[in-house]
Amino acid sequence: MNRLQHETSPYLLQHAHNPVDWHAWKPEAFERAKAEDKPILVSIGYSTCHWCHVMERESFEDEQVAALMNEHFINIKVDREERPDVDQIYMEACQAISGSGGWPLNCFLTPDGRPFFAGTYYPPRPVHNRPSWPQLLQYISETFQNKRQEVEDQANQLTEAISKSDSIFLKTDALHIPVAELFTPELAANIYAALKQNFDRQHGGFGGAPKFPGTMSLRYLLDYHFLAGDSEAFQHVAFSLEKMIMGGIYDQLGGGFARYSTTRDWLAPHFEKMLYDNALLVGLLADAYRLKPDPLYKETIEKTLAFIQREMASPEGGFYSALDADSEGVEGKFYVWTKQEIDSVLEDDAPLFNAYYGVSKGGNWEGVNILNRKQRLSAFAGEQGLSEADLRGLSEAEARLFAERAKRVRPGLDDKILLSWNALMATAYCKAYAALGEPAYRETAERNVHFLTEKFKTGKGPALYHTYKEGNAQYDAFLEDYALLIEALVELYTVNYDISLLHLAGQYSDYLIEHFLDPDSKLFYFTGAQQQDIILRRKDLYDSAMPSGNSTMVHNLHRLGILLGRDDFASLSVEMLRGVKRSVERYPSSFARWARALLYRVYPMREVAVIGQNAEGTARSLNAAYVPNMVLMAAVEADAQFPLLAGKGAGGDTNIYVCKEYACQRPVKTVEEALAQITTQTI
Repeated sequence: MNRLQHETSPYLLQHAHNPVDWHAWKPEAFERAKAEDKPILVSIGYSTCHWCHVMERESFEDEQVAALMNEHFINIKVDREERPDVDQIYMEACQAISGSGGWPLNCFLTPDGRPFFAGTYYPPRPVHNRPSWPQLLQYISETFQNKRQEVEDQANQLTEAISKSDSIFLKTDALHIPVAELFTPELAANIYAALKQNFDRQHGGFGGAPKFPGTMSLRYLLDYHFLAGDSEAFQHVAFSLEKMIMGGIYDQLGGGFARYSTTRDWLAPHFEKMLYDNALLVGLLADAYRLKPDPLYKETIEKTLAFIQREMASPEGGFYSALDADSEGVEGKFYVWTKQEIDSVLEDDAPLFNAYYGVSKGGNWEGVNILNRKQRLSAFAGEQGLSEADLRGLSEAEARLFAERAKRVRPGLDDKILLSWNALMATAYCKAYAALGEPAYRETAERNVHFLTEKFKTGKGPALYHTYKEGNAQYDAFLEDYALLIEALVELYTVNYDISLLHLAGQYSDYLIEHFLDPDSKLFYFTGAQQQDIILRRKDLYDSAMPSGNSTMVHNLHRLGILLGRDDFASLSVEMLRGVKRSVERYPSSFARWARALLYRVYPMREVAVIGQNAEGTARSLNAAYVPNMVLMAAVEADAQFPLLAGKGAGGDTNIYVCKEYACQRPVKTVEEALAQITTQTI
C-alpha cells in the first residue's frame, strides 16, 4: 500500500495498491523533491478513463517499472476531477510540447513544480516509433541529472508560455465602444452563421467523429430561433436531439447519455456516463420541450432522471460523478447484446424487439449489438401494422431485458461528489420541473442545493470546498464551483420563489469578486487568491465539455444585477464580454455559453414580476413557456428591497408586469396576455 490509501478519490484509491510510491498532490511531495533534488512525475487521469486503466495495468503495477520510478522520481497521482486547476496547467504544457493532449497525462516537473516535459499514454514496450515507458523514464532521469540547465531553461519557457496563454483570446478593440454599438443583431447572426457551417445535416450535431453532444452550441441555436425568429436554427436542434436519443449514445434500456460517440451517426459511444453531460442534456431537452412539447423529449428527460436517481444519487442528497465505460475489463460489456442473448430472454417477443432496436445476428459493433432506433415508435407501429397492445408488449420486453442486464457485473462507479457538477444537475432538475411540472424534480433540486451549501462549507465565511465523499470535504472550491452553484440558486428561485436563495447567490458573487477577480482584465481566475499550491493562476475561458466559470458568471451577474438591483454586477457583466467578444464571434463552438450571453445583450432581458395572492401559481404557469431572456420574480405583495417587486400593488388580484429596465407595461391578468407582451417586444 502507498500513500494513496489515505485519499477519498476513487481514481487515487485505484492506485493505492501499486508498487509505485505514489504521493497525492500534497506539500510533502514537493518538500521531498526539493530535499532529494529529484524530478517530479505527476500522472493525471480520472476513474472512468480507459487508457488510464491500461497504463496502470501495463506499467504502474509492474514491480520493475515501479522500482525505476521510485528510484529516480517523486511520483504524484492526480485525479483531474478533484484538481482541475493542476490538470489545466500541465495539459497546457503537454499541448505546447506535442501539439495534442489527453489522459493519462504524464508530466515531468522540476522540484518546484515547473513542467519541462509531458506526454500522454506510453506503452510498456517500444511500438510505432513511440518509446516505451521505461525508456522514457531513463531518458528523463539522465537528462535531469546531466543537462540540468537545459531542463531549467525548458521549464522557464514552458511556464512563461502557459502564463500568457489566457491572453490569446482577449482583444482590446471593443474596450471603449459604447454598449449600444457593441451588441448588434449582426453580431448574433454572425455567430449563428459560424455555427451553421459545421452542421451535420445527415446525422445532427456538429462535425464528424469523435462526436460530442455540443449541448451549449445547440442551446444557442434554440435561443437564437426564439429571439431572432430563425426556424432553421430550431430545426437543427430538434433533428440533433432526435438523432442522439435514437442512437447508441443514449442508453435505450436504462436512460442516460454516454460521454460521446466514436461514430458520426451516434451509434457507438464511449460508454462512460458523466454526471455533467446528463445535466446539460436534460436542461437542453427541458428547454426544447418548453418551446415545443415533444413526447420524445419528455420520455427522455424522465428516463434520464430516473437513471440519475437509481445509479448516481447519494443518500445524503448529492450526486456521484461518473460510471465507467468498462466492466470486467471490457468496454461497453454491460450495455451490449448478442442476438442469441436477447432471443433467449424474450423468446416470442424477441422478433418485435429486434426489429425496433436494430438487433442482428452479426451485430452492429464488434460482433455485438448496441441498441438503437431508426424511427420513432409511432412510425414503426404504422409500418409494422401494430396495435396498442403490441406496443405494450414491446414495453414489457424492454423491462425484462433491463432486469436481465441488472444481473451483469456493473461498471465502476466514481462516487466522489463534486460541487460544480452537482450544481449543474440541480439546475437540470429545476428546468425539468419547469417543463414537466413534476414536484419530485423541484424537491430533488432543493435537497441537493441544501446539501451543497451545508456539506461543502469550509467554516471561513462563504468559502466552500470542491469535493466531498463519506463526510469529508476537501480542496478549495474553484471558480466553476461557485459560478455553477450561483446559477443553481437563481434557477431554484425561479421554481420555488424563496427570496433567501437570491441573497445567498449575491453573497457568493461578492465573494468571487473579492477573491477571484482580476481587476485589469475584468475576468475571474480559476483559483482563489488564497490558494498557494500551484505555480500560477489561470483564467478559464473555454466552454468545452463543461461551461466555463467566466461565461457562467457573465450570465449570473446579468440576472442578479436585475434581480437584486445591483448595478455593479450588471456593469461587470458587460465589461467581461468586451474582451472576449471578437473571439466568441470567430470561434463560437468553443465559446458557446459566452455566445448566449452576447445574445441576451442583443435582445435585452424581459423582466417579469407577478404580484398577488396566486403569484407563485401564475409564475409557474408562465415559466412553463420558454422565454430564454426572461428574468422572473413572484411575491404575494410588493417588496421594496427588490426593484422589480417595488411599488407594484395587486389590489387583491394577481397582476403580471412585463418590464424592461424596470419600466413596465400595463399589468395583465393572464399568462397568455403576458406572453403576448413579451413576444411582441422580443422578436
